[in-house]
Amino acid sequence: MSGKITGFFREFALIFSIILTILGIFVLFIGITTVWFQDIPRQYLNFNDFLISCNVYFLILGFIVFAFGFYYLYTYIKNKRFIEKELETNKRSELQKQHLKLKITVKKMPKKYKKMLKEKEKELHLK
Repeated sequence: MSGKITGFFREFALIFSIILTILGIFVLFIGITTVWFQDIPRQYLNFNDFLISCNVYFLILGFIVFAFGFYYLYTYIKNKRFIEKELETNKRSELQKQHLKLKITVKKMPKKYKKMLKEKEKELHLK
């Protein structure tokens, strides 16, 4: 069961990281406005007193969610660029140098990258 869940999240990692980043920015914005500008949420945004009393929690939660979303987005893009850069080569020796690191990185990415690696291994006769 856990394999299916992690596989699902691995396939849609880019979408989830973007959603987390946007959600984090939104909650962080709410936290900032309720901490520093307490009159604005009451008058213009019609926040009730419960939301205003939880302002520090929104600020902390927003920062944590934004940090996780940004971190996962950054690592996804970094891994994607690494895989694409390494798979561009047509030299067997260059691919063989980074093969172990490439295999580890591909395990964390969607199935599309695993297929790309297998095709490149087959093309260059690499095991």
